[in-house]
Amino acid sequence: MYNKNKQYGKTESISSPSHSEENEIHCLLEEASNVARGVLESIQAIAGTTVVKGVQISNLERFARDRGYWIEDINTIGIFSDRGSENEVYLSIENNTTVYKLNDFRYSDDNLSQFFERIRIHNIYFPDCSYKLIGFAYNKAEKVCAVLSQPFIVAMREATEPEIEEELNKMGFSSELDGEFFSNGNYDIFDALPNNVLVGNDGHLYFIDTIIYKSQDNGFEKYKSLSPRYNQ
Repeated sequence: MYNKNKQYGKTESISSPSHSEENEIHCLLEEASNVARGVLESIQAIAGTTVVKGVQISNLERFARDRGYWIEDINTIGIFSDRGSENEVYLSIENNTTVYKLNDFRYSDDNLSQFFERIRIHNIYFPDCSYKLIGFAYNKAEKVCAVLSQPFIVAMREATEPEIEEELNKMGFSSELDGEFFSNGNYDIFDALPNNVLVGNDGHLYFIDTIIYKSQDNGFEKYKSLSPRYNQ
């Protein structure tokens, strides 16, 4: 069916409600992506610019509040554990198998298209530690964030750089610029570092926190401009 929801940016297609939690989570990712894309297309058509990130975030907050996807207090579902360059990490209160990440969209520069693409591609390449978008909330800095759930990986240790490179080579990715990132010609993977790749108790490597850009999007320059590694 179609929802002419102009307040979020454009006329958009919304899947029929599902009684399956998995389908609902998938629908949320698609709906939120549609909201962001609608803003981009509308403003680009009127003003000729793709610099719309702030407007997209505002519309996503309103969308989340209107649709019941806004989490007023993240502490009701998780206990704060850590802070990375883009994520606040919370351990689930309900179980020991889930972590929640409040992602502040740091690695999307002009608009959020890359963020939603990145979630989809991460889940294709790394399904054992896939992300699910469950809502939106403020982080400790009171920035609007996407709330992502991810399986908690019981790990023996961090992976070594040679182990990471070997695993990505098996997947068709090769090291570029002395290991700055890995590419298969379609997508570039950044931040595949030992603290972001774990060796599970089963011996498998789990890529829990990487940055992915399309190869055609000049990802290395974008990553350098946004990463704290290059902006200290």
